[in-house]
Amino acid sequence: MAVYIGTKEYKYGRMIMSHMVADTLEELHEMAEKCGVVRRHFQDGKRPHYDVCKESKGFAIINGAILVNDRTIIELCRA
Repeated sequence: MAVYIGTKEYKYGRMIMSHMVADTLEELHEMAEKCGVVRRHFQDGKRPHYDVCKESKGFAIINGAILVNDRTIIELCRA
């Protein structure tokens, strides 16, 4: 089981964001908590994910998240 962070970065206001997904919702929420991302930022829909800022992305990578391209992020969300 793993948590994944997209290499692609998106502007959101003054912030730079990336998508974070995981094999399970439990892992996804656990990583978000480790990185200081609050639950209200969880995107619960067809493709559950968090949009994380550059700083949180760095914390996630330090804590074991795997960098993947956006195509992989989309494939993981569909699975």
